[in-house]
Amino acid sequence: MNVLFIAADDLRNDLACYGHSIVRTPNLDRLAQRGVVFDRAYCQQAVCNPSRASLMTGRHPDSLQIWDLPTHFRDRNPNVVTLPEHFKQQGYFTQNIGKIFHNWIHEVQGDPQSWSVPAVMHFANHGRDQAVVEGEIPPSSAIDPKCDCRDVPDDAYFDGRVAKLAVEAISQLKHSQQPFFLAVGFWKPHSPFNAPKKYWDLYERDQIPLPRHAEWPTDAPRIAWHDSREILGVKTRKITGENIREMRHGYLANISYMDAQIGKVLDALDHNDLTRHTVVVFWSDHGYHLGEQTLWAKTSNFELDARVPLIIATPGMTTAGKRTDSLAELTDLYPTLIELCGLPSREGLDGRSLVPVLSNVHSSVRDVALTQHPRPAYYDREPDKQPTHMGYSIRSATHRYTEWRDWKTGQTTDRELYDHVNDPDETRNIANQAEQRDVVAQHSAMLTEQQPIVRPEWKQQ
Repeated sequence: MNVLFIAADDLRNDLACYGHSIVRTPNLDRLAQRGVVFDRAYCQQAVCNPSRASLMTGRHPDSLQIWDLPTHFRDRNPNVVTLPEHFKQQGYFTQNIGKIFHNWIHEVQGDPQSWSVPAVMHFANHGRDQAVVEGEIPPSSAIDPKCDCRDVPDDAYFDGRVAKLAVEAISQLKHSQQPFFLAVGFWKPHSPFNAPKKYWDLYERDQIPLPRHAEWPTDAPRIAWHDSREILGVKTRKITGENIREMRHGYLANISYMDAQIGKVLDALDHNDLTRHTVVVFWSDHGYHLGEQTLWAKTSNFELDARVPLIIATPGMTTAGKRTDSLAELTDLYPTLIELCGLPSREGLDGRSLVPVLSNVHSSVRDVALTQHPRPAYYDREPDKQPTHMGYSIRSATHRYTEWRDWKTGQTTDRELYDHVNDPDETRNIANQAEQRDVVAQHSAMLTEQQPIVRPEWKQQ
């Protein structure tokens, strides 16, 4: 059994197969018809490096001691066996095209020992994703500095080139004597919002709504907030309704552009008669804010950042086209894929196999999903280079519960509780309401069972 492992960057659940009323994603929608759609899948930290390191090792950020962008996961875990490395050890040909690991800024870029051949189209950064064409570059009609709308072909930007290389790789893998694990990482919809113009043209801007619930949640602690510097800058720039609507338009355009590239890869799998022998997984490293709750981009523990799209399609599955409310973590992909492919299990994984859910969408393998994030959000850019707090958040079937703990002592300083039955947009923190005392105690106990510990001293508390 082969594996096609497709990643998106900064994609929240804005897909037609997840019920979004405007976005156009026909290719991911057809993958959803062939697989199971997870409605409650969650990342373990809503920023690229820790999330991807966690997923690719099947271990939580605390286990890896990775919570920032600059630290390569092998600096602290030199002997950890990654998901593709495990497949490689079992005789698979493993290949990486595009962004899978985050680590292009390090001396050791990506993770060479995970792959049978060197990674391609990975070692760059989002800011360098500017249109490249022969001859003069067409002008941009965009206004906001985070947007760029030009009439250029798909391969003018990174994702078009990733798709082209992936299609070529699949045509070559058809003739391989080894099973393959092909990881294809798309850069979108991460900013800048610069898809080719034809994808902007799919949407009428005046029909794109402004953020729903743009206000800070009632009674939410200040520690849960961040400055949205990725979009607004370190010195926060002022944005108008026109800026907001254009960026939301650009985000949708980026999604449709990415979806079209995924379509090319899925077509190549079909054309080369590999679909019937290949498990296909689609995931995003974390969600995203587009002005909701006063926030932009990621790095929070709120639902919009923690929740991710996840689709798993296996050949001949009896549950194809169904969706599940079962809770899932991205760490679960490691044990899931090795079980689906009949490989030996590994010790020390925090993830749990989702194979029972793929067979019965009403089954469940976990009661909660854990997400965390430090404060300051980008503490590595602060003078003392360490957090003041770590926020731990669990999502149960009914609530999101968060504890903010002092980095040095492990003592809880703030709590959040959001009722997802009556308040799915997390507009009001009810953790301090007397009538919620039992719910808080129950969720605090479930969080404690996850054993969140960033420092050994915490165990002595």
